[in-house]
Parts: sequence; C-alpha cells; structure tokens
Amino acid sequence: MSKFKGKVVRSDLEGGFWTLEAEDGSTYKLEGGGTDLLKGGVRAEIEGAVEEESMGIGFGSPVLAVKKYKIL
Repeated sequence: MSKFKGKVVRSDLEGGFWTLEAEDGSTYKLEGGGTDLLKGGVRAEIEGAVEEESMGIGFGSPVLAVKKYKIL
C-alpha cells in the first residue's frame, strides 16, 4: 500500500465520481471511503493501492482503492 496526500474533488462526468488531486500533481479516481472523505475540498491522507488496469469512467485516471484515510 502507498500513501497519498491531496484534495478530494467531484467530477460530474458520466454521472459523477470522486477523485484525489494529489500533491504531486497526479489525479486518482477514488474507490471507497466514507461520507466524511467524499466531500468536495476535503484534504486527506489516503492509504491504498493504485489499480492501473482497472477500467471505468475515470477517463484514464488510475483507480485508488482506499484502505485507510485521515482527514487533514
């Protein structure tokens, strides 16, 4: 598992999904997390696994499967 810090952002494409805009400039489609995490503008540290091969509506953004998180 890896750790990522950044800001949670809502994308309205194809019905909507949540992303993490990481501090390193990467964007990940979030899979999992509670209602306290999945709010626009929340800053968080997320532990999880990046699933590069997952297909979805994230238009090329890798999926970050959330295992643990901490609101900052």
